[in-house]
Amino acid sequence: MDAPVILKAASTPTAPALVLRPWCADDVAALVEVYRDPGLRRWVSTRIESEEDGLRWVRAQEQGWAAGDRFAFAVLETALDAAPPRLVGNVVLKEVASGKPSAEVGYWTAARARVRGVAPRALEALTTWSFDTFRASGLERLELLHQVDNPASCRVAEKNGYQLDRTLPSAPPSYPADGHLHIRRTAV
Repeated sequence: MDAPVILKAASTPTAPALVLRPWCADDVAALVEVYRDPGLRRWVSTRIESEEDGLRWVRAQEQGWAAGDRFAFAVLETALDAAPPRLVGNVVLKEVASGKPSAEVGYWTAARARVRGVAPRALEALTTWSFDTFRASGLERLELLHQVDNPASCRVAEKNGYQLDRTLPSAPPSYPADGHLHIRRTAV
């Protein structure tokens, strides 16, 4: 990908528009702040406790873009006034490879932005971009995995057309609980 990828999700009557763009070092302080939320930390496997941790994580996302196999986007909420956009989430397309029919998507939402449609709008923007960008390379389906005890993620998946495929057994330590596998196929 030569040019930076910027995705947009429209505003709703109750929430401002979203801008999705690759992570950068300027996001580290906001990332560390968002990761202080115990609700978020319950669902993510990465621990970000310091600016050093945050910078290491951002650099890993940049490496994924450079390698062409992981595309993480900072989700920013645009302000209605002149205030700068603020970090409200993350969406990621991972395990992408030419000729491979499937890839995985994931997301999280900052505590201050939950229940405002951020995750569904950002996931839809990522899904559309993923199929538009990688269909010619063989991408046919996207997989979304979440723990069974995370009903909010289940609702986001289903709202975005990711159908529940099956329940997967836990695989500790990286996946300590059973999970739901949701799948969305490209339109023919």
